[in-house]
Amino acid sequence: MMKPKKLFERRKQRLRASLRRRAKGRPRLSVFRSGKHIYAQVIDDVQGRTLAAASTAEKDLRETLKSGADCAAAGEVGRLIAERAKAAGVETVVFDRGGRLYHGRVKALAEAAREGGLAF
Repeated sequence: MMKPKKLFERRKQRLRASLRRRAKGRPRLSVFRSGKHIYAQVIDDVQGRTLAAASTAEKDLRETLKSGADCAAAGEVGRLIAERAKAAGVETVVFDRGGRLYHGRVKALAEAAREGGLAF
């Protein structure tokens, strides 16, 4: 029987492979969720560089949020990443949930990014 960490890594790699096939040149909105914070990056995999990034670990967000590990904080990061991505000239992305379920903080970030103007 495989260990949970190994299963998570396999699920993440399977998701990334699927995204690469469907991306058709669009950047990837990658989400990483830790116990204390949530991070989002818009990554251009063709050039291998980050176009925009946002997280609850940033000083200005940390001061305004009650916690970096709740849905409200994820929503703020979603709005911020959409704003920064649009400033970088990105309108459409593919959503990389990083092997996590589309639920809770990941879902809150995605919905806020859509409301902010990103299409995926």
